[in-house]
Amino acid sequence: MDEKRLARVRKNLARRGLTQVLIVDPLSIWWLCGYYTEPYERFLALLVGAEGTPTLFVNRLFPDASDCGARVVSFSDTDDPMALVAARTAHDLPLGVDKDLAARWLVPLMESGAASGFVLASDAVDDARSIKDARERELMRAASAVNDEAMSWLVDQVRPGVTERQIADGLLAEYRRLGAESHSFSPIVSFGDHAADPHHEPDDTPLELGDMVLFDVGCKRAWYCSDMTRTFFTAEPTEHQRAVYDAVLRANEAAEHLVRPGVTFAEIDRAARSVIEEAGWGPAFTHRLGHQIGLVDHEPGDVSSTHDEPVRPGQCFSIEPGIYLPGDMGVRIEDLVIVTEDGCEVLNRYPKGLTVL
Repeated sequence: MDEKRLARVRKNLARRGLTQVLIVDPLSIWWLCGYYTEPYERFLALLVGAEGTPTLFVNRLFPDASDCGARVVSFSDTDDPMALVAARTAHDLPLGVDKDLAARWLVPLMESGAASGFVLASDAVDDARSIKDARERELMRAASAVNDEAMSWLVDQVRPGVTERQIADGLLAEYRRLGAESHSFSPIVSFGDHAADPHHEPDDTPLELGDMVLFDVGCKRAWYCSDMTRTFFTAEPTEHQRAVYDAVLRANEAAEHLVRPGVTFAEIDRAARSVIEEAGWGPAFTHRLGHQIGLVDHEPGDVSSTHDEPVRPGQCFSIEPGIYLPGDMGVRIEDLVIVTEDGCEVLNRYPKGLTVL
């Protein structure tokens, strides 16, 4: 059990007036006690109280959890895990529950009288996970370094006739060659005006000379995720294309320049959005500026106009402004940053200046 992480979660619970929380997200359980299994339809949970040893509820089919530092309660497929949970909760106090707790577990738990009330309390863990410790920052850097190298491989695949799907399908092998285990999300490979679709799924479209090429890719290495977007040209860009690319690049740099403790997520979003608005493409920037990232590619806490909390040292999130002009073109430039004591560290080293391949 990681006592420092556990203490941060308990501090967040106390701030909410809670003394107990049931955590079911497998990655949050791993983050706290080092035990991981994918439960699929079966129940897996960590009950954390205000003090004492947390209790891990584990099906006997799952791997042995005896060395995780928690009190282990095992059960079989014919047992009622909610009865086991209810026997260990304080019935006269509210119970915090995880946002991932399925209704098939939550409703019976509520009917059992396991607590005086039920409160969505995922933010107690999400907030603690958002502050990356020194080891986690190193792992985030390492994952991004792999992504930088993989971007070079992607660029080398660009040639007339190659399809989006062919490049996307070959990326996993390159990630593994570079030391990563998997994608952190399905890769986005977009040719031509497909780049105007922010979440385009690679298809059998072949590259034609003159097409734009957008790569939005990320890998998972040693549990932690990377995410980066670069946009390239395969012929000398027009004045219009240069202007769009320049606006997105300046928006990216303006936001990264602003990041430091105390500045709000909303202010960072505004720094990028105002550049694009002043360039005349405000309505074409159709999404939030970014998202937090760590054990999963999109973690809670976005970089948007509605998120008024100040950023804190150790938080890691994306800066990814874009301009999307359907039927014409699309440009997105994305980096990951880690907030430092007096600014931010940009994790991505792959160049982002306008490049003709």
